[in-house]
Amino acid sequence: MADPKLRQMIEAKQFISAPGVFDMISTLVADRMGFPALYVTGYGIAASHMGLPDAGIMTYTDMETRVRRIVEGADTPVIADADTGYGGLLNVRHTVRGYEAAGVTAIQIEDQEYPKKCGHTPGRRVVPLEDMVAKIKVANDSRSSADFLIIARTDSRTSLGLDEALRRGEAFEKAGADVVFIEAPETIEEMQIINDRIGAPTLANMVSGGRTPVLPSADLEKLGFAIAIHPGLGFLAVGQALKDAYGALAESGDVSGTNLEDFGEFSKLMGFEDVWEFDRKWADV
Repeated sequence: MADPKLRQMIEAKQFISAPGVFDMISTLVADRMGFPALYVTGYGIAASHMGLPDAGIMTYTDMETRVRRIVEGADTPVIADADTGYGGLLNVRHTVRGYEAAGVTAIQIEDQEYPKKCGHTPGRRVVPLEDMVAKIKVANDSRSSADFLIIARTDSRTSLGLDEALRRGEAFEKAGADVVFIEAPETIEEMQIINDRIGAPTLANMVSGGRTPVLPSADLEKLGFAIAIHPGLGFLAVGQALKDAYGALAESGDVSGTNLEDFGEFSKLMGFEDVWEFDRKWADV
């Protein structure tokens, strides 16, 4: 069953800030930070698992396998990207049931054409509104618990304009979406308009270098957003840290000044204390 804490926080109007996680190291680190939720990023999974762009190449099986492991490794509620639902209405039903069975707390489904693209890249096209509304209705009907939240995303702002994005957001709310996600507003004024127009809880996507202004959580809460995800924060930080560390090794052969996690603490994060205790218990057998 889905963790009810996320729904309870939204109903209590408690702002939710969710960092992006993309593998088990990022999950284990973020899980210990006290966040109200974690966000499994499709971009990050595609990059870390396959070394490929977030361009509709990842399958349902690719994503569900990794989402399931992340949920198993975290005590924090998990919001998970599910792209377009990986196909038509039957695929959406299968995806919703699979993510819910995996222990996901909230699933994100978008209205892009298949194959989809990352929400802050050019060339995105969306399906007819009625097709996405049908997907939301199927997702609603397919979940077994109201604590399993449906986040409906529209990518129409970039290609069709804000008015169409707002029209879609209102239709998503009417169709039963728990959270409306209008991707890639381009100004703070547009972000405010979204919250003035949409009655359902809203989600802001904070992507460094993306189309949307990256704001502090306090400002996003004042604008009216219920959730902010930071999908790229983890893998962009890791990418820079690897460049710094590997660069030092390649350039000088000296990594003594590199800023690194303590090996012993990292080993504890990976669960070695349990292994050490097991070895002590059975040392004489």
